[in-house]
Amino acid sequence: MPVGLAKLESELQDALQKLAYPDKPWTRGIAGPNGEHVFEVVIVGGGQCGLTAAFGLMREHVDNILVLDENESGKEGPWVTYARMVTLRTNKALTGPDLGVPQLVFQSYYEAKYGKEAWEALDKIPREEWMAYLCWYRRVLGIPVQNSTKVDLIRPLPEGPRGCLYEVVVNTPTCTGSRIYARKVVLATGIQGGGEWHIPGFIKAAVPRHMYAHTSEPIDFEGLRGKKVAILGGGASAFDNAQYGLERGVGEVHVFVRRPELPRINPIRYMEFSGFLKHFSDLDDATKYAGIDFFMQFNQPPTNCTFNRAARFPGFRLHTGAPWTGLEVEPDGRRVRVTTPQGLEAFDFLIVSTGLLTDTKLRPELREVADQIATWADRYTPADPGCRNPLIDMHPYLGPCFEYQPKRAGERAPHLAGLFAYNYSALVSLGLSASALSGMKYAIHKLISGITRQLFLDDREMFIGDFLNYRTEEFLGVWPLPAAAAAGMAAEPAEEQQEQQAQAVAVAAAAAGGVIEKEEEMVDAAAKAAAKLVIAQ
Repeated sequence: MPVGLAKLESELQDALQKLAYPDKPWTRGIAGPNGEHVFEVVIVGGGQCGLTAAFGLMREHVDNILVLDENESGKEGPWVTYARMVTLRTNKALTGPDLGVPQLVFQSYYEAKYGKEAWEALDKIPREEWMAYLCWYRRVLGIPVQNSTKVDLIRPLPEGPRGCLYEVVVNTPTCTGSRIYARKVVLATGIQGGGEWHIPGFIKAAVPRHMYAHTSEPIDFEGLRGKKVAILGGGASAFDNAQYGLERGVGEVHVFVRRPELPRINPIRYMEFSGFLKHFSDLDDATKYAGIDFFMQFNQPPTNCTFNRAARFPGFRLHTGAPWTGLEVEPDGRRVRVTTPQGLEAFDFLIVSTGLLTDTKLRPELREVADQIATWADRYTPADPGCRNPLIDMHPYLGPCFEYQPKRAGERAPHLAGLFAYNYSALVSLGLSASALSGMKYAIHKLISGITRQLFLDDREMFIGDFLNYRTEEFLGVWPLPAAAAAGMAAEPAEEQQEQQAQAVAVAAAAAGGVIEKEEEMVDAAAKAAAKLVIAQ
């Protein structure tokens, strides 16, 4: 371990100890249906959002938690799996996972490893370095993560006197159908966690599965060396995959964009100021709806460096105004013919960069409750029916702390309120928040506050009952004072006088012995000290 990193870790532990007040455990345990252990909170997803949620709860002394992730340790989230950009797109100075602890910001971590000069020279954060930071973050904070655990089902149990419990059914490499119990469940499941990655139906119908892949899936680029590849889509991930493949020897990469030109405007850049990030969720529904409708008109453009990295290869081709109007596998089954308004061309492999669909009904783990969860279509109707946006309408209509809500306003649904959608599906209700690094700084506190509020209110009868019966004495004084204590206090003035006399004698002796150069000043000081003593007596 670099010396600087070891020093940073020591400083971090010292800072966390100083920030721990009040450090008294407060949650009350509860048993499962047959006496099983019940976690206060289970967090599904061990990437950046899940880890930050766990740390936020631990800061509030909610320690009986568990994070579940379907991937192996060190492969949570997209950064070393399907993310193929060279660097993060966000400003390197971003904060969020740190929760205001300076020793936890990425800059502190990077400088501890490589030095301040390296940080100053850094443009954007390499994705592998961000993954290493998240692994370090998890380790130094002691966050409990259970890897290789896929959540199959989240089932609310009947409400009890202390709220609802959730039965979380999971599969692991060694066991199918294990059950974990929790009082609250957080779905920190990333950009696709509110629905699924989208592959257009015409591709599924016309092309064998082994001849195409979504950008979110594993792709054997080594097996495509020298081959000809077509990418559908003009957003950031399309160019991430184009440059990634060309750098690994793919012969040609053709990017097909439906629009007449590439997207150039990234509205996220405007949204990145504290007022917007923190308070978008406070807007009325009509303003939120209109704002996200505007947002959805823009695909996220590639970064300039990613575009240039792909375009510098002689095998790169860009086709604008070129939607795919037809697909056909050649008779020998080796290539796919792609038809556009510009003509026909054959390719060895297709990469689909068509984003995702947000729809709670697409989440298998929510299959028992999805039909009961409110969507924007249930709760809001634009004044002008022509302004309806089906993509917005499918998003869940969340509460202020990311909690699911029932379809009808005012309806009581405790079995939904304990489920928190801390993922990209929160976009319409809470803006750039979950799964957006730039919004995490403000979003995470809303989530944590919502969870701790529910845990407290679920057990309010216990807390208030104990409070009303609180009788621990803090003041221990008695009157009149015991004789020994009174004598001790009376002796204190005499001891102070003796100390003052000793100081005056010492000053006079120093003056007489010539220890201090300015004898007259010291004699004067001694005289003043003696005078004070006389006055005091």
